[in-house]
Amino acid sequence: MTALEYVQQRKIVAIVRGLSPKYMVRLGHAFEEGGIGLMEVTYNQSAPETWKDTANAIEAVEKEFGERLLVGAGTVIRPEQVAMTYNAGGHYLVTPTTQPEIIRMGKSLGMGLFPGAFSPTEILAAWEAGADAVKVFPASSVGPGYIKAVRGPLSHIPLMAVGGVNEKNAADFMKAGCVGLGVGGNLVNKEWIKNGEWDRITALAQEFVNAVKQR
Repeated sequence: MTALEYVQQRKIVAIVRGLSPKYMVRLGHAFEEGGIGLMEVTYNQSAPETWKDTANAIEAVEKEFGERLLVGAGTVIRPEQVAMTYNAGGHYLVTPTTQPEIIRMGKSLGMGLFPGAFSPTEILAAWEAGADAVKVFPASSVGPGYIKAVRGPLSHIPLMAVGGVNEKNAADFMKAGCVGLGVGGNLVNKEWIKNGEWDRITALAQEFVNAVKQR
């Protein structure tokens, strides 16, 4: 099954940003127990010294879960991050912008590509560059109505909504035509993680999963 097929089947990608690698596997279990099937671990572009930790976290999640929780990298904008993710066993790349060279490199390695775009022009450019699906970001600033409107002329392009997606608006984004959603801050609650409140993360993950099933 391809990364896109995983997104189409499981709907929710949990985005993990700025978290110590030591929490990653336990967090993955909380996601899995809640029914989430994809996990995106992001690179911090302002702290290159952390990139190795990010790759190590991706590798740890891949070794623990394999296809039960498909792991990839987020905020990928440099070729070395593509290579690090591939070598760590990451299955897909999520980018904040559309960089054709990053898309080509990832595709040549057999990875899924979900580049970020916003306007219809950018979305089409990302698709024509080789995207598997295009990440509309930031989605919350325009809402589900924007997704529905864009899908009118661009119905052949799979879209994902990322940025401000929560358990209350997730179903609306799916009804607007998204194939999947990226969810970060309110699901990956750092206080809950630091306090070991894994059951709360699992419960919220279940809320997201139930919301997208009701679309």
